[in-house]
Amino acid sequence: MNTVNMNKMSWVAYCAQIKTTNPPVFLPVGALEQHGPHLPLGTDALLSAAVAASTAELINGIVAPALSYGYKSQPKCGGGQHFCGTTSVDAQTLIGLVRDTVREFARHGVEKLVIVNGHFENQWFITEGIDLAMRDIQPGAKLRVMRLEYWDFLTETTLHSVFPNGFPGYALEHAAIIETSLMLHYHPDLVRLDLIPDDGPADFPPYDIYPANPDWVPPSGVLSSALGADAEKGEIMAKELAARIAQAVVAEFNQT
Repeated sequence: MNTVNMNKMSWVAYCAQIKTTNPPVFLPVGALEQHGPHLPLGTDALLSAAVAASTAELINGIVAPALSYGYKSQPKCGGGQHFCGTTSVDAQTLIGLVRDTVREFARHGVEKLVIVNGHFENQWFITEGIDLAMRDIQPGAKLRVMRLEYWDFLTETTLHSVFPNGFPGYALEHAAIIETSLMLHYHPDLVRLDLIPDDGPADFPPYDIYPANPDWVPPSGVLSSALGADAEKGEIMAKELAARIAQAVVAEFNQT
């Protein structure tokens, strides 16, 4: 069976591919976090895995199972920890997961690892995990790691097309047009268009406060409206993301 998914391969098939074609291995990282009433809790992991798979198919890569628990949801970009279902890990836990996983891929003989992050709050803890893993790996190891947030590969032209009335910024796009459109493209059966609220954009002060104030966040958890999301926009973005990430991987790792 031909597949890009590591968890659907036998160890023999995986090992042979690593040794013979030296493919890039993609590690999606997401979160289990509220995404309003219209999207599933697993949206971040689902989308990072889908983008990774679309990219891997273009360049004969392999996609590892997603790390599906992320760092604590923050009010200004994820709604916050007060939502039922949001299930987060401490920074050290995420750092350890990334560190151990990267180290394991090095042990397999992987030379090109691409970590595709789908949860805003994860960024610096993924970076720390990579850094610690690279220290652990013995000198002479061939592993190189690329870390990216998939949304950074959307061009201004595409964003203007998707947001003709103005782009509110990635932080406020939580559970809004980008994620909803991509989910409509990749997982339409998991989207409830009839439940999209007309909230936001949220108006946050230029500071944080602890404990977090849940009144800062719309009750739905959506930071700007997802009205206007559709599968066509999702397809346009998905194709651009896969093509541009593939181009970056090829350029960085000289993958052919």
